[in-house]
Amino acid sequence: MTLIKSISGIRGTIGGKVGDNLTPLDAVKFASAYGTFLKQNSNKEKLTVVIGRDARISGPMIHNLVVNTLIGLGINVIDLGLSTTPTVEIAVPLEKADGGIILTASHNPKQWNALKLLNEKGEFLNGDDGAVILEIAEAESFYFSDVDSLGEVTENDAYMDIHIDEVLNLPLVDAEIVAKRKFKVVVDGVNSSGGIIIPKLLEQMGVEVVELYCEPNGHFPHNPEPLKEHLGDICKLVIEEKADFGIVVDPDVDRLAFISNDGEMFGEEYTLVACADYVLSKTKGNTVSNMSSSRALKDITEKHGGKYEASAVGEVNVVTLMKETNAIIGGEGNGGIIYPESHYGRDSLVGVALFLTHLANLDITVAALRASYPQYFMSKNKIELTPQIDVDLILKSMTEKYKNENISIIDGVKIDFPTEWVHLRKSNTEPIIRIYTEAPSQNEADVLAERFVSEIKEIAGI
Repeated sequence: MTLIKSISGIRGTIGGKVGDNLTPLDAVKFASAYGTFLKQNSNKEKLTVVIGRDARISGPMIHNLVVNTLIGLGINVIDLGLSTTPTVEIAVPLEKADGGIILTASHNPKQWNALKLLNEKGEFLNGDDGAVILEIAEAESFYFSDVDSLGEVTENDAYMDIHIDEVLNLPLVDAEIVAKRKFKVVVDGVNSSGGIIIPKLLEQMGVEVVELYCEPNGHFPHNPEPLKEHLGDICKLVIEEKADFGIVVDPDVDRLAFISNDGEMFGEEYTLVACADYVLSKTKGNTVSNMSSSRALKDITEKHGGKYEASAVGEVNVVTLMKETNAIIGGEGNGGIIYPESHYGRDSLVGVALFLTHLANLDITVAALRASYPQYFMSKNKIELTPQIDVDLILKSMTEKYKNENISIIDGVKIDFPTEWVHLRKSNTEPIIRIYTEAPSQNEADVLAERFVSEIKEIAGI
């Protein structure tokens, strides 16, 4: 069981020993640290924080603990209840709040939960702010309010609808042309909040929806990470229903994957590629993705006359580089779309709406669209970490071994070969080393991955 503290938030497994897992005491401790951080950085007499959660089983428990901790600090809470990460992100500035907390472990299995922390812009905190919060938590330097100064809770369950309206009002989203195409789409909501909000969005765009695992009960019917090996049911149903394509989201709806009309994976790497292709065809500009993302985005960006740059892995790093380069769209190759015209956060609703409009304008099948893009294939592997494994030594050894290649050490080690690449890094969200490779064929990507897994295990002595 694990408790992980990083720029991605505080994430852990439910139950077990305090300090080793996300127990009730740990949830209170880190909520206290976040609230204290906000109070230390504000001159306002009364602060407000927006809170929402995904549908995982531990959500109500963690939610009640966090809400009441903030109340105890004298902070007002706007409670969205069952929500999505991007919904909370857009709610924070609309409510003129001082911050936000999403209670979700994103793609992690049901035994996990997390506190993902936002600033007053509805964006993830940077590494420096995160470090300060961890210091406050470690020192337990909290000061709670007296009985006359406690915070208050305001419940607001309208924000999913507000979020949908915001997406439909984007200039490049055209619900009318989508409705004319009479698309039929299968939606896998992994029994979380995506099972509510994605079908609602589609119906308002005139799309016929076939629901699969859309009851928000937190009992994930498969591993919630939207990877090919977990999505056999929707791939089969797309064909059975003769649907135009399928949509899969993770539990907090910030990752988006498509299934083509032939029941094959569109490829979560190509979610961003397709959306960027559409946006760049209408608006000239630059793009950003993280270092573990496909080269296809660079190819598409340059085709449209823009410039592509790669950031370290992590949404906050992508957003920072997007702002520095004035990128008009960006994200991560895990199916995360960041479209500043809406907000600086990964948003599956924005991705769905842009993709549908793109498809409607082209009047081709999803399989044909996928075939029109540069063909790259990825292999995503991982090695479980133990306390005996020295990750820094492994990465240093790899850097030395491949020093004559094109190497970046911005985030772990990325080695660019002429026609393929490998990225080795320690995960921010799980106790693993990630090994991502990309090549012109799946076999080449798999062989490259196997080679580096073997080399890492040899260095680690496992």
